[in-house]
Amino acid sequence: MALEGHQLFLSKRIVTEDEIIDGGVLVNEKGVIEKILNRKEADKLLAEEDGKIKVVDGGDVALLAGVVDSHVHVNEPGRTAWEGFRTATSAAAAGGITTIVDMPLNSIPPTTTLKNLKTKVSSAKDNVFVDVGFWGGVIAGNQDSLQDLVKAGVVGFKCFLCPSGVEEFPHVESEDLEKAFAALEGTGSVLAFHAEVEAENLPTKTKKKRNDPEEYRTYLESRPPSMEQDAISLITSFLDKTDVRVHVVHVSAASVVPQLAEARKKRVANGYSGWRGGVTAETCHHYLTLSAEQVPRGHSEYKCAPPIRDEGNKEQLWQYLLEDKLDMVVSDHSPCTPDLKCKNNLEAWGGISSVQFGLSLFWTNISARGLDLKNISKYLSSGPAHLCGLQNKKGALKSGLDADLVFFDPDDTFTVTTEIIRHKNKLTPYLDKELRGVVKKTYLRGQLIYDNGDVLGEPKGTLLINEL
Repeated sequence: MALEGHQLFLSKRIVTEDEIIDGGVLVNEKGVIEKILNRKEADKLLAEEDGKIKVVDGGDVALLAGVVDSHVHVNEPGRTAWEGFRTATSAAAAGGITTIVDMPLNSIPPTTTLKNLKTKVSSAKDNVFVDVGFWGGVIAGNQDSLQDLVKAGVVGFKCFLCPSGVEEFPHVESEDLEKAFAALEGTGSVLAFHAEVEAENLPTKTKKKRNDPEEYRTYLESRPPSMEQDAISLITSFLDKTDVRVHVVHVSAASVVPQLAEARKKRVANGYSGWRGGVTAETCHHYLTLSAEQVPRGHSEYKCAPPIRDEGNKEQLWQYLLEDKLDMVVSDHSPCTPDLKCKNNLEAWGGISSVQFGLSLFWTNISARGLDLKNISKYLSSGPAHLCGLQNKKGALKSGLDADLVFFDPDDTFTVTTEIIRHKNKLTPYLDKELRGVVKKTYLRGQLIYDNGDVLGEPKGTLLINEL
C-alpha cells in the first residue's frame, strides 16, 4: 500500500457509530477515510511505514466525526447584517461543525426557484469555512420550480404552515401542499415542515390576562402546544396519498411526538422503506437545555418559534429522543440584528443564535445524564447526514466517508463570552453560561481548519450542490 500523503489520526477515544476505541483513523491524500484501526493495528502500520505517514496524535482527547447541522439560517444575500456565510461557517468550524445546511428563507431572494438558488450559491462561493448544503423552499405557486431545484442538488424542501415572519416566504395552505407533494413524487426528496398552524380558538385556560409583553409567559401562551398538534394532524393526513418523505423541524411540544411515532409506524406497516420510515423529526439544543421557568423578564434572546416550553416538557423531549422517537438535534441558528431583539417578547424577532455551541451544549446535557460520546455522533452527525442524503459522504467515522474530524475534550469546560462568539451578532441566551466539552481542532477532509481558538487561513469549504 502506497501511503505517501496519508495521515493517521490517533486517539485513545475514537468515537465510531458502534463503539469507542483506542486507535487511529487512516486518511488518504484525497481527504477520505481509508480505514479505522485499533491501537495494535495502528502501531503495526507505523512500524512498517516508518515516517511515510503524517501522524496527528490527540492523546486522551476524543476524536469525533464532524457535526452536521442541517438547520441553519445564514440569511445571505439580502439580510447579511443578520448573518453571512463567512461568519456563520467560521462559527461552525469553531464549534466542531463541518457541514451546515442553509435554510431557504431569511435571505433575499429566498431559495424558491433555480434562479434564486444560483444567486445564493454565488454569494456563498469562496466564502465558506465548512461544507454547505442548501434547502429549497415551498411557497404558494412555486410547485413548477421544485423538480429543477431537486436536479440542482438541494437536500430537500422547507415550508411553513403559519406565517414565517418574512413576507417573501409566505406560508402554505392545504391546496399548496397537494401541489408540492405531487411535484416531489418519485424524486426521493424530503418535505420539511415548520409545524405550527395558527390557533383560531385558544383554549380558555390560555386566555389569562397577561398583558405584559416583557413577560415571557405572555409570548408562550400565544403559541400553545395545540398549534403543533394541529399541524402534525394536517401533515399526517397526506401520508396515505404520497410516498414523499416528511420531516418535522424544531419539535418543541413533546405531546406531538406520539403522533409522529404512530405515523411512522403506519408508513412502515404499509411497506415504506427508507431512512426512519419516511417520517422523521428533529428537536433543538434550546428545547433540550432551557425551560420557560428560566427565561428572565424582558430577555427576548430566548424567544423562538415554536417557543421554549416548561421543564416537564423538556424532560419528556429527552425521554423521546433517547427512545429514538426523535431522530436528531440541530441548532436552528436564526440570528438577527440587536435592534430586533427588543424587550417586548411579542414584537421581537423569534430566533436563537447558537450554531457555535451546539456540540458543547449537547455534551453538557448528555454527560450530566450519564450518557456517552456515541450519542453525539448518533444525534448530531449521523442523523442529520441521513436526513439530507449525505450519509455516503458525511456523519460518521467510516471507510469511504470524508475525513471531517473533531478533536473534542469532553473533560474541559469553558464560559460563553462575546469575545469568543464568531457568528455576526453576539446575542444568545447562553452568554455567561459554563459548558462542558471543548473543541480543540476541526478538520475538513483531513485539512486543519480550526485550532485551539483560531479559524485558519482562507475558506476551504465546498458547496454541496450540483453544477448550476
